[in-house]
Amino acid sequence: MSAASQPGISGPDLAKLRNYLTEQVAAADLVAAGPEKRRQALAARLQEAYNQTRLNLPDELRQRLFATVLDEVAGYGPIQPLLDDPEVSEIMVNGPQKVYVEKKGRLERAKVAFDGNEHVVRVIERIILPLGRRVDADSPTVDARLPDGSRVNAVIFPVAIDGPSITIRKFRKDKLRMDDLVQYESMTVRMAEFLRACVVGRLNVVISGGAGSGKTTLLNVLSGFIPDNERIVTIEDAAELQLQQEHIVRLETKTPNLDGSGEVTIRDLVRNSLRMRPDRIVVGECRGGEALDMLQAMNTGHDGSLTTVHANSPRDAISRLETLVMMAGMDLPVKVIRQQIASAVDIIVQQTRLKDGSRKVTAITEVAGMEGDTVVLTDIFKYEQTGVDADGKALGELKPTGIRPLFGPRLEVAGFKLGPEVFGASIADVMERNRRR
Repeated sequence: MSAASQPGISGPDLAKLRNYLTEQVAAADLVAAGPEKRRQALAARLQEAYNQTRLNLPDELRQRLFATVLDEVAGYGPIQPLLDDPEVSEIMVNGPQKVYVEKKGRLERAKVAFDGNEHVVRVIERIILPLGRRVDADSPTVDARLPDGSRVNAVIFPVAIDGPSITIRKFRKDKLRMDDLVQYESMTVRMAEFLRACVVGRLNVVISGGAGSGKTTLLNVLSGFIPDNERIVTIEDAAELQLQQEHIVRLETKTPNLDGSGEVTIRDLVRNSLRMRPDRIVVGECRGGEALDMLQAMNTGHDGSLTTVHANSPRDAISRLETLVMMAGMDLPVKVIRQQIASAVDIIVQQTRLKDGSRKVTAITEVAGMEGDTVVLTDIFKYEQTGVDADGKALGELKPTGIRPLFGPRLEVAGFKLGPEVFGASIADVMERNRRR
């Protein structure tokens, strides 16, 4: 590296300097206890390498350069600042030069870029290496998680035509509570009270919603109501649930080995969980034949279990569960499958991401049984959108339908005597009902 004394430096020369410093720091192979101490040691090595170049860059440029090098060696390259930004909830890499983020429910292009496809692949490999997962031409897609719990999906060639892709759903460091969802107007106080009663009262709950609608967040919140004295088994593709109870067993799927053996699927884990004496089974998402095993577990004494499915309405959720059960390969008649669903699932909570980026519980629906060949659904709470304001924000109201659920007595046995006002009766209605008694 040639010496220079000028305060400025051209783009190509700066790239060469960055690559040189990155190589020098990476070659140090420093071992330190904890990420913070390691980063400090790397920073010291970086300063030494920079001093050896005898360059004199302006402070602001030098600090940016140092941050970029440290992010490359100790972090996840160009996307590390986005991971550190608390306002960013999701990061989407659509090839080296196209990086987008979600902030406050809205997408925008980030001012970062990778050097090329190989650079993106290196970051993907850095993410999955500690997890023992692999991504290559034979296995071009991978699900993983970052050390902080953020969920990662990556796709490379030949599946990703325009360059490697990374999608990161960031992990919230401050765990959301039900009060937060009420404050964000995702649901009302009465809906929150009702859902708490349903979880404590050991009803089987399916959270339905589209991609990015907030299903996992809501599952986390509802799981927080499970009593501490119950044994919980959680099952996920990539562990991201944040349950706070002590008596928890967390299970995660395993991808196949290079020879194709050793795979452990969600369905394998659901079956195995039944031998672990669980009080509750929480499946991060049903997306295959494990739906049948989950329904059978719900029907055979594992009340109070929770899971999520991809669907746009409670009725669609029933159809989705039917399809997933068929994927189990048992060749069951449709009516038998619907009977399984109707007897296993008590309520469906519909989570929706509206056009303005906000996320709301748009329906809480009781699965009320069968009528002929049809699963009967009854809306207990419903969101009605009335329009949008001048800023594009959705206008609407979350309100009860006035219908009390058939499982009301089960909630009363559990100690929850929800008044008629929770389900939409006015004070005048309640007074008139009491007078007639």
